[in-house]
Amino acid sequence: MPQHPVGFVEAVLVVVADIPPGQVATYGDVAALLGSRGARAVGGVMAHHGSEVAWWRVIRAGGRPPAGHAEAARAHYEAEGTPMLPAANEDGYRIDLRSARWRA
Repeated sequence: MPQHPVGFVEAVLVVVADIPPGQVATYGDVAALLGSRGARAVGGVMAHHGSEVAWWRVIRAGGRPPAGHAEAARAHYEAEGTPMLPAANEDGYRIDLRSARWRA
């Protein structure tokens, strides 16, 4: 995984910290707010530094929680009242992006 400039890492973490409880942004949404098309780069930052912020509020484009963290994320979504929908995937749910997407 390539190293990200410190400024990019900090910028991603600032954006994620601004996402209110009960709302989410996709990796692409965060990248776009930073003037980038680097959704994967945002994912890399979250993989290495996400524990510093509300990591569960950054999700995949289809409304699915961060890969490998569906169970832990679901507890946060339930506690925050994040709108979820049942889904026929290994997670068993997805976020209702229409209702929950954060508009910065």
